[in-house]
Amino acid sequence: MPVQTFLLERVSTPIGRMLVLTDAQDHLRAVDWEDYESRMHLLLQRQYGRGAVQLQRAAQPSQASRALQAYFDGDVDAISDLPVAFGGTPFQQQVWRALRGIDGGCTISYGTLAARIARPSAVRAVGLANGANPVGIVIPCHRVIGANAALTGYGGGLARKRWLLAHEAGWRSAQPRSPADSALSTSG
Repeated sequence: MPVQTFLLERVSTPIGRMLVLTDAQDHLRAVDWEDYESRMHLLLQRQYGRGAVQLQRAAQPSQASRALQAYFDGDVDAISDLPVAFGGTPFQQQVWRALRGIDGGCTISYGTLAARIARPSAVRAVGLANGANPVGIVIPCHRVIGANAALTGYGGGLARKRWLLAHEAGWRSAQPRSPADSALSTSG
């Protein structure tokens, strides 16, 4: 298996320094927190294999880091169309694609997410795939909560998950809404 080179950026955010990895085609490959860098390396190893990824410092800001900065500056939609590439199993990829369908400022339960991918009995597997997500925030695993609306685990810590959800809720409440949207602040 050939070694892939990903470009590494360290981006300051209101909730800590973030690691942003992109490939030569400017596709986002990983987003994680600097204090969870070992977790990011473990996820990369699981997806691509031991020694299959090498990191190189980016010479200039990527489209992804600029969009993430805009997200943190208040434009939650800035990340919605970023090109993303990832490894993972076909099931994980299905879950990760479904995560991108959760609107900013909304949350859903693991059960609802399992139902969305037509696997309603796979709630536990959906949770495991959610936890293996290499592209946090852009593939918004933080928008998934427990069936009782409780915050559940997040790879960057519950304090960050709480901040991200509050940030997005504030953004969503400032958006103009149609009458049909006004009843939908959460789904599932």
